[in-house]
Amino acid sequence: MRESLVAILVTVISVLGAIHQVKSHEDQPLSGIAVHKITFGLNEKAYVKASPTVLGSNGQHSELVLVQYSSPKPSDDDWIGVFSPADFNASTCPGDNKMVQPPRLCSAPVKFQYANFSNPRYTNTGTGSLKLQLINQRSDFSFALFSGGLLNPKLVAISNKVAFENPNAPVYPRLALGKEWDEMTVTWTSGYGLNLAEPVVEWGVKGGERKLSPAGTLTFARNSMCGAPARTVGWRDPGYIHTAFLKELWPNSKYTYRVGHRLSNGALIWSKEYQFKSSPFPGQNSVQQVVIFGDMGKAEVDGSSEYNDFQRASLNTTKQLIKDLKKTDAVFHIGDICYANGYLSQWDQFIAQIEPIASTVPYMIASGNHERVWPNSGSFYEGLDSGGECGVPAETMFYVPAQNRAKVWYSSDYGMFRFCVADTEHDWREGTEQYNFIEHCLASVDRQKQPWLIFLAHRVLGYSSTYFYAEEGSFAEPMGRESLQKLWQKYKVDIAIYGHAHNYERTCPVYQSVCTSHEKSNYKAPLNGTIHIVAGGGGAGLAEFSDLQPNWSLFRDYDYGFLKLTAIDHSNLLFEYKKSSDGRVHDSFTISKDYRDILACAVDSCPATTLAS
Repeated sequence: MRESLVAILVTVISVLGAIHQVKSHEDQPLSGIAVHKITFGLNEKAYVKASPTVLGSNGQHSELVLVQYSSPKPSDDDWIGVFSPADFNASTCPGDNKMVQPPRLCSAPVKFQYANFSNPRYTNTGTGSLKLQLINQRSDFSFALFSGGLLNPKLVAISNKVAFENPNAPVYPRLALGKEWDEMTVTWTSGYGLNLAEPVVEWGVKGGERKLSPAGTLTFARNSMCGAPARTVGWRDPGYIHTAFLKELWPNSKYTYRVGHRLSNGALIWSKEYQFKSSPFPGQNSVQQVVIFGDMGKAEVDGSSEYNDFQRASLNTTKQLIKDLKKTDAVFHIGDICYANGYLSQWDQFIAQIEPIASTVPYMIASGNHERVWPNSGSFYEGLDSGGECGVPAETMFYVPAQNRAKVWYSSDYGMFRFCVADTEHDWREGTEQYNFIEHCLASVDRQKQPWLIFLAHRVLGYSSTYFYAEEGSFAEPMGRESLQKLWQKYKVDIAIYGHAHNYERTCPVYQSVCTSHEKSNYKAPLNGTIHIVAGGGGAGLAEFSDLQPNWSLFRDYDYGFLKLTAIDHSNLLFEYKKSSDGRVHDSFTISKDYRDILACAVDSCPATTLAS
């Protein structure tokens, strides 16, 4: 009886999960292009010209290209597609097993824009121009003019080719905390396979002696994807992803580094120089500031590939994080990272967008439904949210200090913080491998040294009054709190933070849906409960709240924003919610505690006094 009930619940979860996640999958801008319907109608009187033809001559990996075009039969729904590699048409596509009428398109563009975007007289004159930003994506580019809109596109004209001077160059370094507190990892992307060059990092204390460290190399192939569009029109070669481990770092010290490749002839190709600050020693009493958010996505600064303004706010979030970078020690992006949804070119564009942040402070990720979920792929949920990626690009593009990178759960220590990061796309319930990990992560921290215990996950396992959770009646993922709330309570988790619901919400300190404190801004431990936060307003389209605001819900905001946790010392923590539009604090609270309050002990079993008192 119990087994059959569990099976029914899992089925319900799968169906509900699919229902309230499909919308964002459809919102991927490139998914609106009917690539399989494209016909060829090249017109001798039409043209597309792009300049300059060589990009990155000064070492830059992003450059604006002027695209000029003309059509003898202009229309409001004409559009320009940016393709890479430049030769995008073929007689057959991978996977075809029958004869087709040549030529046809096998891949979606990497971005697109309507021909009349900055040319209001285009339909009268038939001529126009656009300035489009390209990033180094390891191959050449061409621009194509289409008529017929996105649903019935006809290819009218193709431009000359444009390419970066060194398309293979090492680009977009992203830092991550290692498995040990004195280790930093650096990951980057290039076009150099091991048959062409050896990946290396040159690094050292700022102003001190430099050393060279080798890097490992990973990539993945089309058949690593689980389905369409990742395996079909959305596929694009990801290049090579390199990761080096910089070990035995001095605590709280500034380091400089650059990533590069040693060619077979001995020549070295280097990126520009970057710098980072190493982690403090666990328990070190210094001001430590960590930013947390989920569901950011990417957007184009040139306004291209827009769909109902979806994810434009991601640029605002990125801008605010860069602005406050000198007061940020680490970033946790807790799932739904770039919403590539199977269009793999978007991963390059995302890591280029966050490069100023991720190259300077560790950029830690969690797994979300838009990275992982796909039928029969081992996901806890059913659905099509990953667009066939089933976790592979995210787990390869970013390093996490997990025992198994396909199981994105891990612990991370930063000074006075212990972060326990869960993977909601795998089963977390009692008795599972992940549940055992979560308990070990919470139980193993020394609260005298690291008093601030933070639980992070993508889907809301705690509390949310977002409309779809309210409709389900659970105000969270079904079964989310059932297994985990006794762990949060037993080990005195201070704050639990989630994404998935695209808004901001803060609860009171709560246990079993009951507030354990009626204070709202200045908490003094023991809280006797955990404060739960939804921080899913990183940039993707917002989600409405339910009309009902439960008693445990203290603050709700239907807007874009991110969190900042500041450990002032072992006794004082500052929490701030900042809006992406202005970077200002719109909600905050403090937690104060002393030695007796940070003992990790079972519920109601703490001794009244301790030796310290």
